Amino acid sequence: MNAASLVQETAGRFLAAGLPDAAKEAEFLVCELLAIDRKDLFSRPLPLDDNAIILIRNAALRRSNGEPFQYIVGNVDFMGLSIAVGPGVLIPRPETELLVEEAIKSIQDSWIGKREKAVLGMLDLCTGSGCVALSLAKHFPEAVVVGTDISPAALVYARRNAALNSIGSASFLEGDLFGPVAGRLFQCITANPPYVRSDEIPELQREVREHEPLNALNGGIDGMDYYRRILAEAPGYLEAGGLLIMELGYDQADEISGIAYEAGFSDIECIADYSGIRRIFCAERT
Repeated sequence: MNAASLVQETAGRFLAAGLPDAAKEAEFLVCELLAIDRKDLFSRPLPLDDNAIILIRNAALRRSNGEPFQYIVGNVDFMGLSIAVGPGVLIPRPETELLVEEAIKSIQDSWIGKREKAVLGMLDLCTGSGCVALSLAKHFPEAVVVGTDISPAALVYARRNAALNSIGSASFLEGDLFGPVAGRLFQCITANPPYVRSDEIPELQREVREHEPLNALNGGIDGMDYYRRILAEAPGYLEAGGLLIMELGYDQADEISGIAYEAGFSDIECIADYSGIRRIFCAERT
């Protein structure tokens, strides 16, 4: 059997399982797992040994059963980094790259641009795979970056990703939100906390609700549990003028802005994503 025929077999399996874009997914899967360039896939016969065929067929079975593509190939690209993912850790979403982009811009404009202090201390709450913390550490190599997460499984991936991307300035601590960094002050805090409403969990895509960790998604009855805690506690961990930057759910911007104002934040801004949803919250500790 050659690679092209294995793609056709895999596409048929995906189609029978009801997966959208079955042919495209089959191509991606075979190319990714066998390190084949897509342009070579159909241009010439690429014979496969038994081990390669077994690898792809097992992966196709996992995908047909709803397992996320990213878990099967084992990684996802994020801000130029290769982020390892698998069961127990949330898969980074493209919109979270906007969180990093806005954090970089805000830090440069509102902190580095206005203050002489060069060394930055950054805290990333609910760090998961470490994608946000590591992206910031890569962009600000002189910064000290700490990521916290309550999940030991997620932190295994975060530490692995630091090693895979040769980033030594980020460390990862186990604990609930600010618990592991009691008594420390930072210039910037980022967070992508759970924000899905509890009653919306059953409506999520099969790949998400059956395979990704629900504790990284479930934000409580109204999706706001973690935001209330973060906004109440963050002023005690931010230097004056420090920045708080968070990813938001699709309809949470107004309520979170109101809570932030009451908590003593100023220069509150909610930035829209490419779909027009106010997705990224930025504010300064007064």
